[in-house]
Amino acid sequence: MKYNFLLILTGIMFFLNSCSKEDNIIAETLTAPIANAATEANDTGFKAKWGFVSTAQTYLLDVATTADFTTFVPNYNAKSVTNLNEIVVGLNSGTLYYYRVRAKRDSQISGYSNIISVVTTGTSTVPEDPTFLKVKANKVANPFFVGMAVKANQLGSGSKYDAILKNEFSSISAEYEMKMNPISTASGVYNWAAADKIVAYGNANGINVHGHVLVWHGAVPNWLTNFSGTDAEFAAEVKKYITDVVTHFAGKVKSWDVVNEAVDDNNGSLRNTIFLQRMGANYIKDCFKWAREAANAAGDTNLLLFYNDYATSTNIPKQNKVFSIIDDLKASNGIDGIGFQMHNTYLSPTKTQIETDINRAVAKGLKIHISELDIQVNQSNDITTFTNERRLAQKEKYKEIVKIYNALPAANKYALTVWGMKDNESWIPFSTDLNHTGNDWPLLYDSNFALKSAHTGFLEGLD
Repeated sequence: MKYNFLLILTGIMFFLNSCSKEDNIIAETLTAPIANAATEANDTGFKAKWGFVSTAQTYLLDVATTADFTTFVPNYNAKSVTNLNEIVVGLNSGTLYYYRVRAKRDSQISGYSNIISVVTTGTSTVPEDPTFLKVKANKVANPFFVGMAVKANQLGSGSKYDAILKNEFSSISAEYEMKMNPISTASGVYNWAAADKIVAYGNANGINVHGHVLVWHGAVPNWLTNFSGTDAEFAAEVKKYITDVVTHFAGKVKSWDVVNEAVDDNNGSLRNTIFLQRMGANYIKDCFKWAREAANAAGDTNLLLFYNDYATSTNIPKQNKVFSIIDDLKASNGIDGIGFQMHNTYLSPTKTQIETDINRAVAKGLKIHISELDIQVNQSNDITTFTNERRLAQKEKYKEIVKIYNALPAANKYALTVWGMKDNESWIPFSTDLNHTGNDWPLLYDSNFALKSAHTGFLEGLD
């Protein structure tokens, strides 16, 4: 009897142990594979590769032309593969593709792997889309201004700049010539020539003019930097400047960046500028108040006032401080919108980071201006020519940002402004701070005014 009991007990233990192993097998099949970088890329295909998943019987491979896998390559939507690699064929040359993979055992399917991007060799035979940006933007469900940063010397009648601006863009911002330093030569003394030319060009051609910028620590004229009066007198000078500029352009400039880049990059506090030092922590609110009062006094009651800054999508302490400033301004009805500069790279910020940042502004009912958009492709200084891979990656990033913006509610849309026309005239390749002087290609046109894939990506973002 005792012997029979031991046999039964042993059988039960063996059964339970077998079940446990089987459970482990099932659990292991749900582990997502890790996709590896593609190899053997050629004009029409590449080898997709991934790591081994214990107990997997097969793998399901997806290959797509879009990063969100909404457009699959024919025959590569959950294609069953028994090996740890697959030769993908039948592709177009010079084209960006994406792949991901899942593990499968019986009816069990794992989650998706990481996503790998790969560019086929050769040059794409598909021409860039020549559709004018503003024409397509005006046809979307909720239209918005398509803007570009300009210099006064680009605006001569009949120039290539002139033709492109009139065809493509519905808004302009002065790249530098409407800032304090070039306008204010002494207390109450102004050089309006360049700024007037830019504003007159926009007004004459039915192009919206966005004013950039009333107060920025990077464009303080020497006479104000060296101002020897009291702090109260310094504040009075700033008020006079804001009042005079807003009044001068009343009814001609439809919106202004009132304060630019007031938040520090490192600790989420106010940047230690001359304005903070001499006017105190309320200087931003004061500047918005003076701009509003000047506009109202001039009868320009529809003027839109913006706060403008950069890198808030990835720098959360900075983002939080910016929105605390906005909350303070909204409490006094001092602000209409926020400018997100978006001097981005082809890798960063992520789509989720951008959306999270912008959606905070949407929730506060603000107008949103993507105000200084350009996309670096050589931020690590690792290329010396504009490669096919970076060209297509930049195209996808422009498409992503435009798509995010186009999806905003109508009430929150204002303008999406690209910071310059031609790669060789962008501030980025010549910025010593960015440490890649002369080697970047961040805009929609090359040095010969030819359309780039970035321009096509912008258009595709409007689809």
